[in-house]
Amino acid sequence: MPDTPDTSLGDAGPDPDLDTGPDTGPDTGPDTGPEAPPAPLLELRDGLPEVVDTDAGLLEACEALAAATGPVAIDAERASGYRYSNRAYLIQLRREGAGTWLVDPIGMSTLDPLQHALAGSEWILHAATQDLPCLREVGLTPTSLFDTELAGRLLGYPRVGLATLVETVLGQRMRKEHSAADWSTRPLPESWLEYAALDVEVLLELREHMVTELEKAGKAEWARQEFDHLLGFEPAVRVDAWRRTSGVHRLRGRRALGAAKAMWEARDAIAAERDVTPGRILPDSAIVVAATAMPTDRRALLATQGFHGRGASRYASTWVEVLQRVREMDEDELPTRAPRGEGPPHPRTWADRDPVADRRFKAARESMLNLADEHQLPVENLLTPDFLRRLMWEPPETREPAELADAVRAQLASYGARPWQAGLVTGALVGAILGAERE
Repeated sequence: MPDTPDTSLGDAGPDPDLDTGPDTGPDTGPDTGPEAPPAPLLELRDGLPEVVDTDAGLLEACEALAAATGPVAIDAERASGYRYSNRAYLIQLRREGAGTWLVDPIGMSTLDPLQHALAGSEWILHAATQDLPCLREVGLTPTSLFDTELAGRLLGYPRVGLATLVETVLGQRMRKEHSAADWSTRPLPESWLEYAALDVEVLLELREHMVTELEKAGKAEWARQEFDHLLGFEPAVRVDAWRRTSGVHRLRGRRALGAAKAMWEARDAIAAERDVTPGRILPDSAIVVAATAMPTDRRALLATQGFHGRGASRYASTWVEVLQRVREMDEDELPTRAPRGEGPPHPRTWADRDPVADRRFKAARESMLNLADEHQLPVENLLTPDFLRRLMWEPPETREPAELADAVRAQLASYGARPWQAGLVTGALVGAILGAERE
């Protein structure tokens, strides 16, 4: 599990209009002061297990895990930054009474026996939204889970990376040196495997501490609702993903945008076929310079300053063909600078477009920040920023306070807000709606 900041919170993430909550930047560990001795380094209690990479070995693992009791700590290692796919290249499991198991899913015919062995158990994951999609891809789906990263957010920890939580809560220090490794490598080095095994070594104990803390803070029910919500998590489908190309904002004119779009799509197809991360085929900067220069042949393309990358020359004929196709497009076939988006406009435009909505939003935003501070949790976990924008842009029509409160709760529920969230914020949001119209 890479120990990097995770902002995928199901449907909530840091928001420039709202996010003044706990810092979830790079996880450098707690500030213990220059004179504090380092925490003891975490070590494997039971030694490093062998990697399970055969169907027979998987059945042995399943028997041990099924015979054990209690929740199951689970983690998955992917090859982000190296591979196009999000597949799991190693799955780590630990359960009281069964020990730790390292499963290599690549050569397995099926992981169905593992899904059956874990039936009915609670899964403990850290930053579940990172691992659930790749686990689901190999047939592993929980019916109950506990997310230590999300629990840390609800408890108000300023940093919620696994290594920092382990040091803060358990007083032990974790290794980080293999967090960005290429886990598609075979065979996996022993030091990598030890790093992977340690990720689940701590999750059982970390969960125990956090369950107690959630109960003491009166947030156990909040956590239960959040974890239940995560069971249905699906990664967001990016619309017009090519627009995220670094530097594309510098392009001028629809034809240059069309060239960037076409080259991005050609690169994406090559990367998917080769299962290589797209940036290793051609960097974004090369797409932008090619879209700017629009060279007409291979020689001119490769001579374009800044056009480089492992696939620059190898796929030069593809790039030239793509650019030629864009040159021949009619103007109305080319992308526009900013497509019409769904949902409300950006709040910075509300003062001119709808002053009442602007007052509603500003009052509601201030209330959310105050509530988040009062309950010691990040504001984006109190209420998804997009939900707040949608509600304040188009609130319910009624202005009778009791009816409005019911309508606000219903509207929040339709967006996906959990009952605990609606219960905390409805009064403040009703106040913001009514107050804005009295000014």
